[in-house]
Amino acid sequence: MGQHVIKMPDVGEGIAEAELVEWHVKVGDPVAEDMVLAAVMTDKATVEIPSPVEGTVAWLGGEVGEQISVGAPLLKIEVAGDGNDDAAAAPKPAAPQAEDEDEPAAPARPAADGAETTANRQPDDDAAQDAPAAPRERPDTPAPPAGKAARDRRLPAQTRKEGDKPLAAPAVRLRAREAGVDLRFVRGSGPAGRITHEDLDLHLEAGDRPGAVAARAPDNRVTDFKVVGLRRRIAEKMQVAKSRIPHITYVEEVEMDALEDLRAALNTRKRDDQTRLTVLPFLLLAMVKAIREQPGLNALYDDEAGVVHQHGGVHVGIATQTRNGLVVPVVRHAETLDLWACAAEIARLAEAARNGTATREELSGSTITITSLGALGGIATTPVINHPEVAIVGVNKMQVRPVWDGAQFLPAKMMNLSSSFDHRIIDGWEAAVFVQRIKTLLETPASIFIED
Repeated sequence: MGQHVIKMPDVGEGIAEAELVEWHVKVGDPVAEDMVLAAVMTDKATVEIPSPVEGTVAWLGGEVGEQISVGAPLLKIEVAGDGNDDAAAAPKPAAPQAEDEDEPAAPARPAADGAETTANRQPDDDAAQDAPAAPRERPDTPAPPAGKAARDRRLPAQTRKEGDKPLAAPAVRLRAREAGVDLRFVRGSGPAGRITHEDLDLHLEAGDRPGAVAARAPDNRVTDFKVVGLRRRIAEKMQVAKSRIPHITYVEEVEMDALEDLRAALNTRKRDDQTRLTVLPFLLLAMVKAIREQPGLNALYDDEAGVVHQHGGVHVGIATQTRNGLVVPVVRHAETLDLWACAAEIARLAEAARNGTATREELSGSTITITSLGALGGIATTPVINHPEVAIVGVNKMQVRPVWDGAQFLPAKMMNLSSSFDHRIIDGWEAAVFVQRIKTLLETPASIFIED
């Protein structure tokens, strides 16, 4: 038997390390050739690592969330044969040495107090990996009192007078409130009858709850999970955007009746090979038209160099929710697309983002972004700019609202646009002009298709 060491592969040009986001195996699992062992992420692309050999997993080289350098050992597999000697020679964590190297190290055995000795254990020791950890027990620790025993446990005399407000720290009051306990009925053992955490524990253990204000048992579970993979990338990007960009958000309502009538008519006449139209293709083309008049909105700001990169091509990012988090596939050169081509590209990119097949090129390079929560869009939002862009247009939900036409209130389909701008580059006046231009185009949708 030998060991085959699998190293972190080169997952992309210029990539020195990748984040380990998922293990598909654990120590002791049998693996077959081409079986997926792990998933790593670089930028926003997830790469699966297959097994080149058949065998049994003997060692894992990291925990989920760790950054693994390209070429570093990722895992070891026990194989029939000699394995790959070169990979097996990769550096390992040094094991502690016995003081007298001439004598063999004594086998690990329980210490006097029940704790397990681990001085001679090494990462690739099969016995150490396969044997379950010995439970740490303290036989001399008395069991906590419960039930009537807790009730009978002696406490210093309570000096709080009848009708006085019970004394307790804020944390004790919070616990009592969550547990549905009225502190007036809890015996205090502290100075002046002050109620401690131990007093509250004893009261709950005894089962005496005359002051209970809730019939349901409290749920005190706390679940911890590491922020890794795409969620960590989103968190880092949002932190950069909010800490470095002074946002200004402008909200405007748009009457959508004319556009909705046009959209419905076009969908009834579309060919089978054409994508059904939503609001987004109309909005995207309206933005392209508005950007022609205000090209400064289609830009990236390098705030470290103090340089604004204004782009001629309009590359629109479409913020898309996936089961793993928010990603932004990019409709490239939207200025060259017609309505149907625009709809097809949006649908294609959204599907690729949701099923995880979008490439790095499809998830980068945007110059301005659209974000939409669809039917959950709310009345108004405050979108966070996709750094280093200088503008983002947010779509809120459409709903029928009464609109005054000068003589009476009439029902109208209304939709709010919530748009944020980098106030270092875009003044409030420029932001308002941009949004008002989009509003005009959407309310008179035929004007979107009229060439200037």
